[in-house]
Amino acid sequence: MYSVLQVSPRISSQRMGGFDKLPVELIADILGELDLGSLIVVSYLSKRLLAIASEPSLNPWRTPIRRNLHATEDTSYDPHLKNLSVRRSVPRQNWVEILSIAKAHWLLYEATIPNLKATEWEECFKRRFLPGWQKWKKEGSWKEVFMKMLHRSEHRTHSSCTADEAWTKYVILNRNGSANELEASSRTFNPMQIFNEHKLQSNLAHLETHIRLVVEFADVRIIALGVLHKPRSSFILNRNARIFLHPPGVEKDESEREAEADEWQSARSSVGSDFSQTIAEPAPATRTYGDVRQVYRRLVHPLPTPVHCNYPFYTPSGEDKRWFGFGEDEEGGKQWVGGLMITAQLVGPRTKEPFTEGPRLQDLDLVNGPNRVQFASFNFNDLEAIAPWLELTKKIEGPGLGN
Repeated sequence: MYSVLQVSPRISSQRMGGFDKLPVELIADILGELDLGSLIVVSYLSKRLLAIASEPSLNPWRTPIRRNLHATEDTSYDPHLKNLSVRRSVPRQNWVEILSIAKAHWLLYEATIPNLKATEWEECFKRRFLPGWQKWKKEGSWKEVFMKMLHRSEHRTHSSCTADEAWTKYVILNRNGSANELEASSRTFNPMQIFNEHKLQSNLAHLETHIRLVVEFADVRIIALGVLHKPRSSFILNRNARIFLHPPGVEKDESEREAEADEWQSARSSVGSDFSQTIAEPAPATRTYGDVRQVYRRLVHPLPTPVHCNYPFYTPSGEDKRWFGFGEDEEGGKQWVGGLMITAQLVGPRTKEPFTEGPRLQDLDLVNGPNRVQFASFNFNDLEAIAPWLELTKKIEGPGLGN
């Protein structure tokens, strides 16, 4: 697109004059196809182009900025991105999105942070961090608490320091419809060991633990630990576990079902015969729904990463791993039984590296390996934010059945 505009010191005034006569909306769309370096050059070619580039309602910067933020883990940002704040032609609204999902290390040590209003810093905080993290704002500005949380999350992904949070909270969804908000020592916090204790208390210790990635944010990802089984009775079924992982009415489309079936078949062939004992072929869908977009809304506070940007709807990114079966059943016709543990895992630079021989972003691959042992608190406020459709009969702080 840059070559189409023929931007160079030798550009003819006749060509530029014809381009300037286009509607401003069309010019903004064309500029949005440029990379950041080219857009910076083009925005200073004429007063009209500068006015279009500076207009917040047109904002041609949004598309190239999003392309950078949506880059894969092994791709670095455009060098021009870190100094965009010094250019008056870039609307400040773009920095709300940049601060919401950009890498913490890049924001702390490379980017030039602009001056934003207090309301904009508050919006950045609510978009980036879990609602439970607002407890840290006791005094000071939203910018101050935002930068503190950014330093804190960056520090904890590189160390086992727990000085600022000695106890880590997590939530258990019980099969009777209630939920417990519990806590454990942050220094020895291990969700597998904790959940094994819950399994033992529920007489489910003989069954395998299954782990699911629910949604990922800039600094943490939410994972759920539970038990899949073919129960003889509905007494031990945990219907809230199913509803939490699969919002009623939200499903993959037919093309995604076929692609996933091919992916599973390929994985079984590459891993070996033992793989078929844990992952069965998907069953055909048995239910259809109306327009669920009238019921659900895309999550904004906090804002998911690009690979989960459609949450709670399905995001065809290859990393939305909530569906391992279709219809009412999970993989192999199993269902969730007993309690479901929900916790927040800090995302580090190596968190997404494949570790086990099984499928990625599932079960042990979520908790074994580098940058997978640091966790943050997850409480009822966080649960309500990411799953507002979940109806609990009782919220209990601490162990027990409540009063």
